[in-house]
Amino acid sequence: MTEKAVDKPADKPGPTPRKRKAKAAAPEPVRRSWLRRGLRWLRRGLLAIAAVYAVLVLLFSFVPPPINLYQLGEAWRLGGIEKDWVPWEEIAPVMGRSAVAAEDANFCNHWGFDMAAIREAIEAGSNRGASTISQQVVKNVFLWQGRSWVRKAMEAALTPVVELVWSKQRILEVYLNVAEFGDGVFGIQAAAQHHFGVDARDLTTVQAARLAAILPNPKEWSPSKPTSFVRSRARAIISGAETIAVDGRSACFEG
Repeated sequence: MTEKAVDKPADKPGPTPRKRKAKAAAPEPVRRSWLRRGLRWLRRGLLAIAAVYAVLVLLFSFVPPPINLYQLGEAWRLGGIEKDWVPWEEIAPVMGRSAVAAEDANFCNHWGFDMAAIREAIEAGSNRGASTISQQVVKNVFLWQGRSWVRKAMEAALTPVVELVWSKQRILEVYLNVAEFGDGVFGIQAAAQHHFGVDARDLTTVQAARLAAILPNPKEWSPSKPTSFVRSRARAIISGAETIAVDGRSACFEG
């Protein structure tokens, strides 16, 4: 009798090159997943930071800003600082005009950045005169001192927001209350008391001009013991303050 052949099962084919390739590429989706997750958290973090600054901009449009990072550092270094907030109504009008004439003559005509001054500073190879009062307020109230690109980028982003939400008068009011007028002396009320023994509302034209004259270098220059340079700069500021009052460049904060 012929023996019936028994079929043997065919050998199981091995994995195709395509499947092996798929297995080797398996970590790629994992990496993409981690990347997406990281970007998602970064986006959330940036949105949270933006929300915090938005709240602060709105809050400080009517509430006096508390001590800032630079003042904290100076308080730690000196063991204390002189600081006393006063509202706009208690600041001599000539002080506002003097500060604008000294630091930002086109304050009423720009939206936070004086493009003409920036172009002039670039051509001169200097950044002196390019920073507006609005930019200085943003730096002093919301950010930190220094020249890092991160700070500059944040300043550029926040300045138009502050210009949009705050009035020009409010910007100048905050500026005069946080500006440094001497070693450990912050704000116009503390400065008036420290240097002249009067309140901010009682400052004379000359006193206001000398206080404005030292703003670029308050640690080295004194309004109560002025050098010949400070006296000369103060005279120019008096003339500039009178000019912006006549030509209307003070109307945005005095109206």
